[in-house]
Amino acid sequence: MAEPASGNGASRRSKRRKRSRRMNPDGTMTLIEHIYEFRRRLGYALLAIVIGGIFGFFWFETKLGPIPSLGDIMIGPYCQIPSQQRLAGIDGCRLLQTVPFESFMIRLQVGVAAGAVLLSPAWLYQIWAFIAPGLYSKERKYALTFVSFASVLFAAGAVLAYLLVPHALALLTSFGQDQFVTALTADKYISFIMSLLVIFGVSFELPLLVVMLNRVGVVKYRQLKKWRRGIVFALFVFAAFATPGSDPFSMLGLAGALTVLFEVAIQLARLHDRKKGRLAEDEGWDKLDDDEAAPFNYTPSTIDDEPSTPTASGGRSSGTDDIT
Repeated sequence: MAEPASGNGASRRSKRRKRSRRMNPDGTMTLIEHIYEFRRRLGYALLAIVIGGIFGFFWFETKLGPIPSLGDIMIGPYCQIPSQQRLAGIDGCRLLQTVPFESFMIRLQVGVAAGAVLLSPAWLYQIWAFIAPGLYSKERKYALTFVSFASVLFAAGAVLAYLLVPHALALLTSFGQDQFVTALTADKYISFIMSLLVIFGVSFELPLLVVMLNRVGVVKYRQLKKWRRGIVFALFVFAAFATPGSDPFSMLGLAGALTVLFEVAIQLARLHDRKKGRLAEDEGWDKLDDDEAAPFNYTPSTIDDEPSTPTASGGRSSGTDDIT
């Protein structure tokens, strides 16, 4: 009976070695091993989301010290509507439940969303751990940088949306206040808030996409400078259609923030293209004719080697291509 246990232990150690960056730096696996690894990482990611959902479900009605409950955070913009516009006045800061079990489902929905955001480092790490073995070291560095900035920009967009929601609701409910009173249903209100947070968060990734396209050489600074007015106009049109409430506060807030971020992306593209141009001038690439081949060394590298940087002399240097 001892032999199977020993064999199982050796098998587990072998699998851990294959997943270890130190023991298996290039992440070489068979197809079935990749499938097993994907299943394992997906299971851990789903487990993190489930744990976050359970935490968010109980946080919905529980204060965490100075941090208000999740339910109070979500209903906060509605409570900032002037009391004379809400049903029951000052005591009317509660949403309507129109069907049985609706409050439980909304609590579960919001709790899972909040938990997934709070534990996003855990499940994002699982995705990263599955992809990283197939990347070079410099590619891993760039990917981590962009993922980090993407997370920060998404959070910044969601925060901006949350700050604008009270003003948007106050404006949208002010029309016809002598004939109507505001009593929002829970499902439509929560859907409005969450969709606005997601739209703002995703929209804030657009300038990062511009920077990425410039880094890989798809768009140049001179093109972005030429297209600046058209892109700014397109951002305002996009904001007008993307904001679910169609109110000027949300539209102008989103369009203004995207315009500022887009201008930052243009300046980053300018600095990158300037650095790239100086490097090309130093290497003599700017003096080549359009039909003349660049002095690259086209010798392929093995999977164990880092990609080489072509030089003007045709030689190879360590590291990846710095000009892209």
